[in-house]
Amino acid sequence: MNETSSPEYLKELNDAQRKAVLNIEGPSLIIAGAGSGKTRVLTYRIAHLIKSHHVDPFNILALTFTNKAASEMRERIEKIVGNDAKNIWMGTFHSVFAKILRIEGHLIGFPSNFSIYDTDDSKSLLKTIIKELNLDDKVYKPNVVYNRISGAKNRLISWKEYQNNPVYKADDVSAMKPELGRIYQIYVERCFKASAMDFDDLLFNTYILFRDHVDVLNKYQQFFHYVLIDEFQDTNIAQYIITKKLSAVRQNIAVVGDDAQSIYAFRGAEIHNILNLEKDYPDLQVYKLEQNYRSTQNIVNAANTVIKRNKAQLPKKLWTSNSEGDLIELIKANSDNEEGKLVASAIFEAKANQALHNEDFVVLYRTNSQSRAIEEALRRMNIKYRVVGLSLIH
Repeated sequence: MNETSSPEYLKELNDAQRKAVLNIEGPSLIIAGAGSGKTRVLTYRIAHLIKSHHVDPFNILALTFTNKAASEMRERIEKIVGNDAKNIWMGTFHSVFAKILRIEGHLIGFPSNFSIYDTDDSKSLLKTIIKELNLDDKVYKPNVVYNRISGAKNRLISWKEYQNNPVYKADDVSAMKPELGRIYQIYVERCFKASAMDFDDLLFNTYILFRDHVDVLNKYQQFFHYVLIDEFQDTNIAQYIITKKLSAVRQNIAVVGDDAQSIYAFRGAEIHNILNLEKDYPDLQVYKLEQNYRSTQNIVNAANTVIKRNKAQLPKKLWTSNSEGDLIELIKANSDNEEGKLVASAIFEAKANQALHNEDFVVLYRTNSQSRAIEEALRRMNIKYRVVGLSLIH
């Protein structure tokens, strides 16, 4: 396809992006550095399947990690292909798998109208079980128990396998929680009796469905001609194995991600899913998006310097044609309180000297526990703020 005959949307892509969009057959890994246009590549690749290769949107499965990402991608695709975009199987892992379980779940004992427990529902049930077993809720904290069970399910470990695993038994005894396996069993049985699944069950039970009913697995393998996955570095073991099964026949799986942006190991994300992808797909085609459109040269250079020290990584080097930009300031603080004070003072001074407003600032932090000192410092300086997810937006 030459430049003059290319669809208009392809002309908006740089060379690396265009290659990742055009090569649609077989397994593909699109390594997308920060600010390199990975959402554009993923959406245009889907649009190209429909527009230029006449793939039925019903035969495309696109998995994301947030409803917002799925909605934005669908809107972009709709601008190119029209209403056909509504027919793509696109959504979060949990929403798509819930849809499949609504259709096929009766095969594993669940009605089509099963309930979905949110985190609060799950913790409330666990609290009840812990009380019924006369266990100390200061030792068996519902939040800790929930995370332990969630971690097991995301690794596809059933309550039976958990109870029979000597490593888990030893860990639980060491943590003075020897009854975790029994709590896990009762929790699963109560959920089943109530015709309910928690968020992790939407993955775990999809795996069970495909494992125990090969005809159903084959049905969806034939149905989904193309499987595309966003933010692949954040997938856990369950997500990896299920999508591997779904794409096993046609092998048309395209994943977009960046090992350097993997920060969710504490939530079960498995970095080796992206690092070792070539082992499962020997014919894997790798495309690297290395031009950063978002950041200044100083920021990109600093990121490259840090990333190159990673022991295991997918080699790449980000670059940008943007301006050099301001130097990065690194401030050392001796405590959380001092750090909060330094952050609040910097915002206060910038507002006064540069006529800025609260909404011009964002404070990002790594863990929820860090927010307290920052919030207290902002309140002391009468700086209004709003907490959103893992960040403070002013």
